[in-house]
Amino acid sequence: MLSTATLKMQPAASGPTDNHRLRLFSGSANVPLSQEIARYLGMDLGPMIRKRFADGELYVQIQESIRGCDVYLIQPSCHPVNDNLMELLVMIDACRRASARQVTAVIPYYGYARADRKTAGRESITAKLVANLITQAGANRILAMDLHSAQIQGYFDIPLDHVYSVPVILEYLASKNLSDIVVVSPDVGGVARARSFAKKLNDAPLAIIDKRRQAHNVAEVLNVIGDVEGKTAIIVDDMIDTAGTITQGARLLREEGARQVYACATHPVFSPPAIERLSSGLFEEVIVTNTIPLDESKRFPQLVTLSVANLIGETIWRIHEDSSVSSMFR
Repeated sequence: MLSTATLKMQPAASGPTDNHRLRLFSGSANVPLSQEIARYLGMDLGPMIRKRFADGELYVQIQESIRGCDVYLIQPSCHPVNDNLMELLVMIDACRRASARQVTAVIPYYGYARADRKTAGRESITAKLVANLITQAGANRILAMDLHSAQIQGYFDIPLDHVYSVPVILEYLASKNLSDIVVVSPDVGGVARARSFAKKLNDAPLAIIDKRRQAHNVAEVLNVIGDVEGKTAIIVDDMIDTAGTITQGARLLREEGARQVYACATHPVFSPPAIERLSSGLFEEVIVTNTIPLDESKRFPQLVTLSVANLIGETIWRIHEDSSVSSMFR
């Protein structure tokens, strides 16, 4: 039997009492999530003009005074990555030039994060490059969710609050009353994430899929380290892109005798052919969050989408009120 303590958050009606200097603005990447966050805080999203010139250049103008305000700009850098990232930079610059007291970039999904170190000669470390761009644009603080690797926090020379979707996913899994659970890391690099997840599931046992990647978005799965026979396997990762790794892992878990296979990931990138792979019948459910918006073409029967709006809204409230953020996850 699975049981876990879940994150308790205040309802939207009890948002910050002194919010006259708190302003929320949304980029175009994930407006529904931004609207949910605003409802949790009992606020409206700030008015903003956003348009493009004939040659594709972006124009942004804030439509209310934000002088001396704490401004939170909500914008994941999901597909189209370059457009959404540039839009975030332009919004930051507009707020800085409008004399905002502090500009916080709320980035539910941090793109370009997979190149976080050099693995071969003459490569760019794009995770650091993007950190530099956001900082130089004028952001004073970052709020990010489930970064691809924890070391990215050190790429910023400004404060960064790193939050996790784990409480939301654990609450959902607890409602399913699963038993005989084994938490599975899809690769060696994800062991720390899977171990932390397993600890919160009453110290569930851990298994690791031994994987060797031949090229970007191409993975070869070799074997499973750990006992999964007759168990409910929960594969935990930060994102699902083409779903090659996670579907090969699920197939191997089935071959090793796993009774059920669930996939849990924060960011549903879902590049082709992810939908075909994930809906092939290998998974009981594929559990993701709404850090990245999904249109109808990317939905399938096994997909479960959980909202992280309340969690992000609570974090914004605590940052604005100078309260502890880490205590939310203890």
